[in-house]
Amino acid sequence: MSDSLSRDDAEATVRSALRGFAPAADLADLAADAPLRATLDLDSLDFLTFVERLTTATGIRIDESDYPNLATIHTCVEFLATRA
Repeated sequence: MSDSLSRDDAEATVRSALRGFAPAADLADLAADAPLRATLDLDSLDFLTFVERLTTATGIRIDESDYPNLATIHTCVEFLATRA
């Protein structure tokens, strides 16, 4: 991916990475500050799949210590936009 990632592009990437974990309508309506794991009922394997999708889409390395930054769409966007 490019050297920078706009917040709009980061949000689109996050929402795309969440596809399959909930119906499309639910993802479209998902508030940016909703806790992802609880709201979408993501188990550990689902969350790791989500992290892998983000890494593949952005090329950004995401370590386990970064996981708290992936709690909501908003925090994911901030993390990706500042790391790109």
